[in-house]
Amino acid sequence: MKNWIVSEINKDEAKRIQTEYGLPPILAMLLQIRGITKREEIEDFLQNDSVIASPFEIKDMKKGADRILSAIDNDELICVYGDYDADGVTSTALLYSYLETVGANAMYYIPSRETEGYGMNKGAIDILAEKGVKLIVTVDNGITAVEEIDYANSLGMDTVITDHHQPTGKIPNAVAVIDMHQSDCPSKYKMLSGVGVAFKLVMALEGENCDVSSLLDNYSDLLCIGTVGDIVELKSENRVFVKRGLVNIQESDRAGINALIETAGIAGKKITSGNVSFTLVPRINAVGRLGFSGKSVSLLLTDDENEAMSIAKQLNEDNNERKEIEKNILMKIDEMVKANPHITNDRVLVIDGEGWHQGVIGIVAAKVKEFFGKPTVIISRDGDEAKGSGRSVEGFSLCDAVFACSDLLTHCGGHPMAAGLSLKSKNIELFRQRINEYALKQENMPFNACNIDCRLNPALISVQLVEPLAYLAPYGAGNPTPLVGLYKMTLSQITPLSQNKHLRLQFKRNNSTVSVMNFFTTQQEFPYKVGDVLDLAVTLDINEFNGQRNVSIILKEIKPSVLDTKDFLQSQRNYEDFKLGLNLTNAQITDLLPTREDFAILYVFLRKSGGYAYPIETLVHKLDYKLSIGKIRIILDAMSELSLIEVIEGINSAQIRVSEVSQKVDLNSADTVIKLRGMQ
Repeated sequence: MKNWIVSEINKDEAKRIQTEYGLPPILAMLLQIRGITKREEIEDFLQNDSVIASPFEIKDMKKGADRILSAIDNDELICVYGDYDADGVTSTALLYSYLETVGANAMYYIPSRETEGYGMNKGAIDILAEKGVKLIVTVDNGITAVEEIDYANSLGMDTVITDHHQPTGKIPNAVAVIDMHQSDCPSKYKMLSGVGVAFKLVMALEGENCDVSSLLDNYSDLLCIGTVGDIVELKSENRVFVKRGLVNIQESDRAGINALIETAGIAGKKITSGNVSFTLVPRINAVGRLGFSGKSVSLLLTDDENEAMSIAKQLNEDNNERKEIEKNILMKIDEMVKANPHITNDRVLVIDGEGWHQGVIGIVAAKVKEFFGKPTVIISRDGDEAKGSGRSVEGFSLCDAVFACSDLLTHCGGHPMAAGLSLKSKNIELFRQRINEYALKQENMPFNACNIDCRLNPALISVQLVEPLAYLAPYGAGNPTPLVGLYKMTLSQITPLSQNKHLRLQFKRNNSTVSVMNFFTTQQEFPYKVGDVLDLAVTLDINEFNGQRNVSIILKEIKPSVLDTKDFLQSQRNYEDFKLGLNLTNAQITDLLPTREDFAILYVFLRKSGGYAYPIETLVHKLDYKLSIGKIRIILDAMSELSLIEVIEGINSAQIRVSEVSQKVDLNSADTVIKLRGMQ
């Protein structure tokens, strides 16, 4: 369950935007909600597809460009030192292909995720020195490589750093350090991805009067993939990169991208930021996750269609292998949660396992975070050493939490929503304890949120209403697909589709009827029944088929209309605080402590139902809101202790089985109830 939050709308301001700029009402409203209200902001957001600020606004850009131009003139061997994810791969391909075009003596190097890890390392520097490299240009890395760059200097190699990550301390002693996040960097826009910074460097190499539009024609496809892949905000310059790039990818003359599109099964379809994010980026990333990132760069650089198709097929196989590895780790975590459900009570979930593939634990962390609604760190142990990757919820800075435990770590880095770390395996339990101590000190620890742009009367849904939403695309971080709330909708029909893989749900409100798609949910997994009154969070799009245009309504979140999500989540947290042994307030105890009648409500329901096989949170609805979720969980714990029921709950399923009991049981004798009463 997420905390449903509806954006506040300034109707007068939205009306002003609509009237002043002649925009459709829904477009004006969404611009106002997203804080895009001034003429220059609106024009930039809706119309700009080529204006990019001067690269020389960025600190050290001229110094870095001059050193590279000198290397080109003197035929020095230049190495583009990249990274193994989509941002690093596209950054490498962009800069290397440009250098090749202008006749530079250039090569590229991508470290192995498995054997070398992120960023520069001394072993790689030795290899480059042996090859005769005189200048290293980093892309998407380098801002923390203090020792490594000193080592390169000692071997007679210069370095130009281009990076977009936050500095964590001393700035490396490079010829130039091009990173907008340095405190003394005057650039106005700071949110570029690594490939965005690499493109700015190319602009600088072209000089003050460079033809930006031509450069975008050449490189916006790579810019789009890297920018979307790195999940930076799609505003300002990033929006230009992606908007131009989507057109470029659709009409690409790059053999590798065309092969990737074909093997991914989206040839002939409209290319959107969504299928770049969920189809193209994972295939490029999969190779890096499994240890062969160089193949992705080769794919983006080759002109040979046969070679491109061969590599693209390999990437597709690697992506399938990645999915299988990820599935297996999730299954192991599911088993761990079923065996030790207490591990999910922590504010920050820290789950570790031996030999889990380090390339996929970040994806696993994102999925576990989404299910439990909590910041999650997944750690892979390899003997005495361990590496972790974490994902957070909005409002809780995971990198700050990780940095607060830095004395336990051998490496850490990241940003508020994601972090990576390394540590000794023996310190994992202490890290789990310390990061949760940090979280418990935070006031108003946030719940995972469902952010709804606006409520909408279903009677207003039409092709004409939805069409203007296309002007807000491309969607992504900082500019999410509009999420619309349809409230107090009565479920009137449930239709399984595609052999019960998906559901088509029909809802009514007053005289309006809408059809809503609920993907990847079977009829057996859907906990609601015809007649239930529900709130829906949906996306709206135009579907074209056989010349007909209709509105497609896709379900993203669903909840009973009478349910207050914040109260629900607070009750769940009250229960978790009790299980963690924290001191409870009187209000928390009152929320949790059940009466004999409360026990009877739940037990009779379970007996009559023959158990329960839906998420436990849905029991609040099934019991007509007579019991809070915290109280339900206390009762389930107590009845489990007294052998009245068996509860098995994992990360994606729950099962409550009712036991046969031949004699009366004193419910107040359960340890959970005794402990809770003792807190009064």
